[in-house]
Amino acid sequence: MRIAVAGASGHIGALTVAALGKAGHEVVGISRAVGVDLSTGIGLDAALTGVDAVIDVTNVTAAEEDQVVASFAAATTNLLAAEQRAGVRHHVLLSIAGVHRVEGNAHYAGKREQERLVSEGVVPWTIVPATQFHDFAAMVTGWTETDGVATIAPLLVQPIAPADVADILAEIAVGAARGRYREIAGPDPQDLVDMARRTNQARGHTVELVPTWSGLFGPEMAGTVLLPGADARIAPTSFDRWLADQH
Repeated sequence: MRIAVAGASGHIGALTVAALGKAGHEVVGISRAVGVDLSTGIGLDAALTGVDAVIDVTNVTAAEEDQVVASFAAATTNLLAAEQRAGVRHHVLLSIAGVHRVEGNAHYAGKREQERLVSEGVVPWTIVPATQFHDFAAMVTGWTETDGVATIAPLLVQPIAPADVADILAEIAVGAARGRYREIAGPDPQDLVDMARRTNQARGHTVELVPTWSGLFGPEMAGTVLLPGADARIAPTSFDRWLADQH
């Protein structure tokens, strides 16, 4: 199959491109790096010529909720319109587990708008809600670290390996549209503060962690709200196994 990956230059995008290539598919990478701009639609029609399915793993860098929502909306609207013109048969969107259970977070609001546009569109679709990735904790401390000190919320999560996410997206894209897919997660619940400590330690990075609900993530994400549902698909790679490769 000829499958396009929107956001191909990002970490999950690159892994998804690799998973599709390993399975023998022809992959079209969609990103600004190759002259395709989702925010304007420039280059999309040419990129989607002959494409059977699209996997959308794009992200936005804006911080304010209205900007995040607008960015996701523009990119998704342009992408879906180009897919319809090209006769794409399957749109696969990577989303977030618990996205409809969390209010007050700009990124989650943007993803909800993205889901709405996909689910109300004419291109057959599958939405795949994933829990946080194994590298999420260290990523958060990278965002907040100043002078060797980083704030991080004590979230309870059930993280999934990025490579497992890519494999599942590649698998789903080649099949028929499934609507809202069950949540995908890793095998074990983890505390985000402990994950950050262990990941930075494994990578040889020294940082003092300050657990707080006053940073990027507030108490609306406390408790079990970020954990997957009982029917979740459990991916094979544990956090410990992933961590062993971080040295």
